[in-house]
Amino acid sequence: MAMWIQILPGSDKPIYQQVVEQISKAIARGDLVNGDKLPPVRKLASELVINPNTVARAYGLLEQGGLVVTKTGSGTFVSDPKLRSSDAGDINALAERMDTLITRGLNLGIEAQELTELFNNRLAKFNRTSNERMEKK
Repeated sequence: MAMWIQILPGSDKPIYQQVVEQISKAIARGDLVNGDKLPPVRKLASELVINPNTVARAYGLLEQGGLVVTKTGSGTFVSDPKLRSSDAGDINALAERMDTLITRGLNLGIEAQELTELFNNRLAKFNRTSNERMEKK
């Protein structure tokens, strides 16, 4: 499972954040679905050649975000999207990020229609990947 997680040592992003982002994207794409078990902290740390505390921190952040749930003695699992709480604070943060991207696009001279197409194309890519994964299972 660790094969799809790639750590970029020279990145500006801390290693734990790289792990969080890659697991979050895998869940969003459907590569990881409800009930999938994540590798144990020590095993993933060993495979990525990083400190186990770094993986534990990443898993903790994923759990705080409601993407995974840890069951003592059993491991860490992708949580059911229906049971994830949609926190108003998270939605507001997402809206602010979108505002920033829209502003940047408009400042680059990209028309509103082009921005919409770009967003829809990116969303379609995620949906295609997710649907392809579901068909394989």
